[in-house]
Amino acid sequence: MFFRYFFYLLSIIFIASCSSPKQEPTSEKKWYKGNLHTHSFWSDGDDYPEMIMDWYKTHDYDFIVLSEHNIIAKGEKWKLIPKARMYQDAFQKYLEKYGEDWVQYKNDTSGSMLVKLKTLEEYRPLFEEKDKFLIIQSEEVSDGYDGKPIHMNVTNIQELIEPQHGNSVSEVLQNNLDAVKAQRDSTGIPMFLHINHPNFIWAITPEDIMKLNGERFFEVYNGHPAVHNYGDSLRPSMETLWDMVQVSYLNSNKPLLYGLAVDDAHSYLVMNSEQSNAGRGWVMVQAEDLSPKSIVTAMENGDFYSTTGVTLESLSFDGNTLDIKVKPEEGVKYSIQFWGHRNSEAENSIGTLFNEVEGSEASYTLQDGDLFVRAKIISDKLKENPYQTGDTETAWTQPVVKK
Repeated sequence: MFFRYFFYLLSIIFIASCSSPKQEPTSEKKWYKGNLHTHSFWSDGDDYPEMIMDWYKTHDYDFIVLSEHNIIAKGEKWKLIPKARMYQDAFQKYLEKYGEDWVQYKNDTSGSMLVKLKTLEEYRPLFEEKDKFLIIQSEEVSDGYDGKPIHMNVTNIQELIEPQHGNSVSEVLQNNLDAVKAQRDSTGIPMFLHINHPNFIWAITPEDIMKLNGERFFEVYNGHPAVHNYGDSLRPSMETLWDMVQVSYLNSNKPLLYGLAVDDAHSYLVMNSEQSNAGRGWVMVQAEDLSPKSIVTAMENGDFYSTTGVTLESLSFDGNTLDIKVKPEEGVKYSIQFWGHRNSEAENSIGTLFNEVEGSEASYTLQDGDLFVRAKIISDKLKENPYQTGDTETAWTQPVVKK
């Protein structure tokens, strides 16, 4: 009787296995390198979109945005080319690279040259390759209040969003956040807004960001030389601001705030620390595939880190322990710091250094009372063409909370 029942079960399993579709193994997530803040001649950059795309693609980026001020690359736009030698030389390089059949230009009545800028849809096919290189549409919504510049990038925007204005810095931020949410809800397409360079002209304070509902991202590092990443004697650095806002958000049951590293590149013709050049800061995103939806989804899940050069071999969090392994360069030393906040500390404290490990591997297990933890990985390798003289290559992981 037992054997009869046993073979009956085997037959049922066999039939079920033949009639049910086989489940494909889930694809392994990959790391993608990208920059989320860049400018061209469409606003206040100093080079052509195609030349900029070529630079990023040939420097091993996987995705890139052109985030122009209050404009997206649609419609007809002619750029008056300055007569300065470097702009004329840049035009000749552009013409030589893409040819007379591609480049459209003319002279006005004064003899000055104008070039018709290519739209995103025109130049996109020259660069995009499935699973290799992606261009995501973006806009830098450039608003203000009381003389303060309030700039926000919208990644994967579908239609232009005009600055929404407001009666305070926080209201301006919130109104633009709400406009992005409205577009996302109406289109069903994932997109997000991030706050740009809060310390640019000291425009945005931690308290301004604390008041917001729905903000998930800000720039912890921006490569433009005028943005005061490190604060001053009276105002906080971007890392201190990050921790201050994080504590407020978590104590108010708001989601974690994530930190981005970006170029904010405007200058491509002169490369030095006085210019806002390409290649200073980027994000490494662990996503299902190289598509706007996957990139946005992964970033909203916190599946990325920000860096100015340090590369991680592995990064994991099991709900309790944050594990980090650096992909080391020969002759380079690393220090891995774990920063966070404990509930016993005052809410407006600047954060606590929980632990520091010299070497390329480290982990931190969240303790009772730890509100969150994030890691900062500092190398002793000098950054090439740095934001500030003496900067070394650094990376920041996203904050995590105990589950």
